[in-house]
Amino acid sequence: MLVLKKEKDFGKFQNPQKEKEQWSANNITHSAFNNICDYLQDGDLLVLNNSKVLPARLLKDNVEILLLENLGNDIWECIGKKLKKGKIIDFGLIKAEVLEISPDGNTLVKFEYDGNFFDVLDRIGVMPLPPYITEKLQDNNRYQTVYAKDLGSAAAPTAGLHFTDEILEKIKAKGVKIAYVTLHVGLGTFRPVKIENIAEHKMHSEYYEIPLETLTSLENAKRVIAVGTTSARTLESYALTGKTTDRTSIFIYPPYEFKVVDALLTNFHLPESTLIMLVSAFAGYENTLNAYRVAVQEKYRFFSFGDCMFISM
Repeated sequence: MLVLKKEKDFGKFQNPQKEKEQWSANNITHSAFNNICDYLQDGDLLVLNNSKVLPARLLKDNVEILLLENLGNDIWECIGKKLKKGKIIDFGLIKAEVLEISPDGNTLVKFEYDGNFFDVLDRIGVMPLPPYITEKLQDNNRYQTVYAKDLGSAAAPTAGLHFTDEILEKIKAKGVKIAYVTLHVGLGTFRPVKIENIAEHKMHSEYYEIPLETLTSLENAKRVIAVGTTSARTLESYALTGKTTDRTSIFIYPPYEFKVVDALLTNFHLPESTLIMLVSAFAGYENTLNAYRVAVQEKYRFFSFGDCMFISM
């Protein structure tokens, strides 16, 4: 785990050179994740995304469907390969009919099955692992957080994969409160920004929910620590709209003034992704680049099953 310290008045810096001078390797320390309690304080609030990943890939021969979102009436928004409007694919326990294909490649698919859809999907579906992971998981729970609860994500909120039940108990014992939000992760979060003006990039909207218990905890917290960019986006969406249940397409990039999040635990992300832009907004562009340079030098592992970075005041 790479630990990054940032000054409380960092957001006031407008001069890139001043920002660059403010940061150095002195702001960085290294530790194992099981020492996370060393960086937490009594009165902190740790906010976790409890969304659970669906075994959302359906495969048959050269045909593939990846479920993104349940639209109701057994119709799902999907993406896929070798799909045409009107095509019917028999996956054995599930039949899929392609209803519409939009210009951006997203597809509406209606499913037929017997029994409970999620039970059937659990039997024949495959976990939607990132493309750089080529081996099939022997245990699907490897791609779930230990606190995963609400089914709906097409990808794991991977910062949470570092936690075990034992670590969470140690965190509670230190006086740190744990609260949960739900944001069902869609693939739009991971799509790279390909346009020159990033303000024109459109995020795919995702469903989120914040329970009343979490809102109460936020009011009483000394410091709010978001575990993962999904938790951060959920909290900041609430701060902007006041809605505890909604869809969000919030795109956080520099300069952005965070309204709820005081510290962030996050993995190392792909270049040109909206994820690294959120991290840059929180820690500062130059500081983030410097941290990534150090991570490469120290041979940190990147992406879903990789190492993480804790950014705090």
